[in-house]
Amino acid sequence: MAEVQGFPARRAALRLLDAVLRRGETLDQAAPSATSGLLTFSDMALARAIAAESLRWLIDLDALIDSAMKKPLPDDSKARIVLRIMLVQWLRFDTPPHAVIATALPLLTGGPRRLAHGVFSTLVKQQVTLPEAPTLPADVAARWDERAGAIAQGLAVPPPLDLTLRDPAQTDEWRERLGADVLAPGQLRLARGSSVEDLPGFAEGAWWVQDVAASLPARLLGAGEGRRVLDLCAAPGGKTLQLAASGWNVTALDVSARRLDLLRESLKRTGLSAEIVTADAMKWEPAEPFDAILIDAPCTATGTCRRHPDVLYRISDRQIAEMADVQARLLDRAAGWLKPGGQLVYAVCSLEREEGEERAAQVSLTPDPITPADLSLDLPLSREGWLKTDPGLLAEHGGMDGFFVARFRR
Repeated sequence: MAEVQGFPARRAALRLLDAVLRRGETLDQAAPSATSGLLTFSDMALARAIAAESLRWLIDLDALIDSAMKKPLPDDSKARIVLRIMLVQWLRFDTPPHAVIATALPLLTGGPRRLAHGVFSTLVKQQVTLPEAPTLPADVAARWDERAGAIAQGLAVPPPLDLTLRDPAQTDEWRERLGADVLAPGQLRLARGSSVEDLPGFAEGAWWVQDVAASLPARLLGAGEGRRVLDLCAAPGGKTLQLAASGWNVTALDVSARRLDLLRESLKRTGLSAEIVTADAMKWEPAEPFDAILIDAPCTATGTCRRHPDVLYRISDRQIAEMADVQARLLDRAAGWLKPGGQLVYAVCSLEREEGEERAAQVSLTPDPITPADLSLDLPLSREGWLKTDPGLLAEHGGMDGFFVARFRR
């Protein structure tokens, strides 16, 4: 019997959710095997979108499922995962119920199929809805404390597309050409759904994709004027491009040769230059000290939950502690590579205090507080002069990723 049209995408979404929730993989890690086979590009994109939205609204979807059952399904049961996929298509993608049933029920056989059909039909008849904002897992909400509610509001929709311009002086020109909103000089925002490679300016390297929050750490180093800067843990390279465009002589170091290949492609496309070093920062030693160092350290990446909602369910206290240890050792090594008077910017795309505030408080260098004048956006600063963004900020413009940033001087 021929497969129902649209069924392969739902099967891939099921595999993605299973990989994240049962095996602890990221969506990126799970995608190659989950979407392998004869899937079209559009089917792969749909599978990823269904899985991501299911994770974004997981707790609320489960509450609806449980409300229609006398005896709750096990959390890891296939029937529950399929019901999540069914509900998210109806409630978030406006897929007609008959199409949801036709494409998702073939994922089940026997009793679970009848059960899923009955639960879904009951909820459709009740015309249930999702809340205004996703419910965060209890442990996540506890970690994010007083900002949890605002962050949840920022997770309600996937993020828009942010672009960083090679030449900020051309902000108005590219705003008009792209029909974009201006967030800051050199920083534009477009609605989701744009095909990046087809946009004006991509081929000639006039801009690159980079969330506005991710653009802030490099901005804090200012104009390079030919001075030497180390971009530590540089791949895939957005900050390297920023630094090179700002006149820095950049050394971009990362342990991943594959991810550095992405940087090489971006440098070629934009016409910018940097020295690329493939090495483990824990073993590598520079030939001479640097005027500045930017450390976008490995982290749990919980600040990227808008675009990677899997982090809401994969990250544990153990992983946070492990990343904090890596960050502390990186900071200790890098502090010795600065020239006297040189600046170091430490950043993580994490919302966890252990990776942000607690790490910054232990740095051996002299604090160089960030000031409002350093920022092109109106963002809150701590009394220590640290910057912490989260998806609840800039909410009226589509939010932003979560980052912690601190600056120091030797």
